[in-house]
Amino acid sequence: MPRKAKNTKYKMKTHKATAKRFRATGSGKLMRTKGGKSHLRRNTSVRTKAQFTEMIPVEGNGIQKRVKRLAPYIEKNS
Repeated sequence: MPRKAKNTKYKMKTHKATAKRFRATGSGKLMRTKGGKSHLRRNTSVRTKAQFTEMIPVEGNGIQKRVKRLAPYIEKNS
């Protein structure tokens, strides 16, 4: 039995590392996590370690465009 011809358009592939690092807020703003929180934290103060948990808004239109291109299906609250 021959296969059916697909009449769909191409799907964009999501860059998984980008999708894990960025989130979109309810208003559509891109948020990112801070780097440097995985190891070599023994000499850091408690206050600095606590600040690693915060997410920061992404500034710069070039970076926002790149993230949207790499992760086109990044949705609000995902």
